[in-house]
Amino acid sequence: MLTAPPYTDDFRTAVYGTVFAERTQVVHRLKAGDPLILVPDPPGAEQPAVWVHAAGGDVIGHLPLPIAAWLGPWMFDGGRCQARVETVGSDEIESWRRLVIRVAVRTAVGG
Repeated sequence: MLTAPPYTDDFRTAVYGTVFAERTQVVHRLKAGDPLILVPDPPGAEQPAVWVHAAGGDVIGHLPLPIAAWLGPWMFDGGRCQARVETVGSDEIESWRRLVIRVAVRTAVGG
């Protein structure tokens, strides 16, 4: 049986790692309200991450590790959440604050 996550309210978070590889180009294509895909690392990863992908599958970056530490295992156990772009800043904004997303955690299937 799926247990409730430790944090059940919708929350906002920055996406880290948006400047590596071709990720900046993906960030430039995003706009507020765009849906995103969250993908947790499999169990057993030394430092598990939750990766953020654009709707087409392109990797954008990852959630901060304190969030990934509880969200990833919960998702892997069957928990569901939805993510959308909240704000996209310009290249003059620090990369770790450039993309902010809203995550809605669902405590029950279809919830």
